[in-house]
Amino acid sequence: MLAKVLSAALVGIDAHLIDVEVDIAGGLPQFSVVGLPDTIVRESRDRVRSALKNTGFHFPAKKITVNLAPAGIKKEGAGLDLAIAIGILVAEDVIPFQNVQNRVCIGELSLDGHIKAITGALSIGIACRPNYSLLLPAQNSLEAAVVQGVTAYPLHTLPEAVGFLNGTVSLEPAHVDRDRFFTTRPVEDDDYGDVKGQDHAKRALEIAAAGGHNLLMVGPPGSGKTMLAKRLPTILPLMEPDEAIETTRVHSVSGQLPANHPLLTIRPFRAPHHSISDAGLIGGGTVPRPGEVSLAHNGVLFLDESPEFRRPVLDGLRQPLEDGHVTLTRASGSLRYPARFMLIAAMNPCPCGYYGDRTRECVCSPQQIRRYRAKLSGPLQDRIDMHIEVPPVSVRDLHDRGPAPESSAMIRSRVLEARDRQRHRYRHDGIHSNAQLKPRLLKRYCGLETPAQELLEQALTKLGLSARAHGRIVRVARTIADLAGSDKIELLHVAEAIQYRSLDRRMEF
Repeated sequence: MLAKVLSAALVGIDAHLIDVEVDIAGGLPQFSVVGLPDTIVRESRDRVRSALKNTGFHFPAKKITVNLAPAGIKKEGAGLDLAIAIGILVAEDVIPFQNVQNRVCIGELSLDGHIKAITGALSIGIACRPNYSLLLPAQNSLEAAVVQGVTAYPLHTLPEAVGFLNGTVSLEPAHVDRDRFFTTRPVEDDDYGDVKGQDHAKRALEIAAAGGHNLLMVGPPGSGKTMLAKRLPTILPLMEPDEAIETTRVHSVSGQLPANHPLLTIRPFRAPHHSISDAGLIGGGTVPRPGEVSLAHNGVLFLDESPEFRRPVLDGLRQPLEDGHVTLTRASGSLRYPARFMLIAAMNPCPCGYYGDRTRECVCSPQQIRRYRAKLSGPLQDRIDMHIEVPPVSVRDLHDRGPAPESSAMIRSRVLEARDRQRHRYRHDGIHSNAQLKPRLLKRYCGLETPAQELLEQALTKLGLSARAHGRIVRVARTIADLAGSDKIELLHVAEAIQYRSLDRRMEF
């Protein structure tokens, strides 16, 4: 008897519907799975056999062939277990074949018949809408229910799934109120009100947050670079619905989505250690998985002590910084992961950390300083919109009893106003922030007044800046104008944007 059940498989962050065809025929007992399965899928034979027997169902001692179509898609993971088990029961007339029509079954089976969580439930839900209902593990049901137009039924055990398909068990579809995720913001422990001094750095971070710009902080140890960076998420706006869906998909496929957060709305903050590998940062591996740049999609990637990262790892950032995605090419095909993030990098001014410090003497030679700074290549520095120096905080500032520093909430209110201006301006262009402006849109939205244009041309000549750096200065100036509530980019806006290119200035040792 032949049976067919729908399931799904992940390719990158996308899900594809899979036909699980089960044929049971006479002959010597044999259980084979074909259709480009990986090792884990082939091991489903043992899981399915034990799950059926241990839950009281008959496992046929016949020749069982399972075909996973289309054969051109590699099937990975244990999520096909449930569909294979259901297919065997349909072929054995335990479940009427019409009861599985237009239903997608996904889930890993334990040996006692419990249905375990999977990865990528949100992507699978998107693949199912609007024509199919979805039967999946209860742990993933809220995640799939985030997708509008999808009916997701939560399952705990194989007998429960069989009873539901036979009409003897009643299940309520999972329901999620999506609006509440975008109207409430959790209380955050970190706050810029805790940071004494560093007004210049806070201003730069406010501009970076308002426009989605990349930022490099240069300063001695203990100047507060890490403290400033870790508080950046507290002034960033919540993600837009389309951003939240895409970011959640990446985290779900990677298995890093918290169980109680079916939809991420707080922008991610990723801070990998400097010993990370190329595959860990950019993505890849024997079984390709998203790297830190993709996990930081629509959020912040913080590289502390950035020169300590290996040069090939840092240079691997150049493509995602420019294109907003990562393409992984293998013999079996190519995968594309989204990777549009804010890069916040921190570094010391020299190997010892005290070049230019008024209180401690630098012991590094000019050659050592040049070699240290060269670890961040010119093309990578070109792709960083803003460079700022973060000097150590004076004792007077630490003990200042004057007005309290601005809180994150106060800074965030200005950031949100600037973002609202950008959202309205680019509502027909498919982008959300100034940092995403392409050259074509740059000409349309970032025209400079004559004095501002003349100042920028002088700066480009004196600093020897590239065309890419020119575009980034204009984008930052556009953000400064938005924070000021100005529709035009004026002279003062360009002047402030130019000062955030400190590494482009000639250094004397």
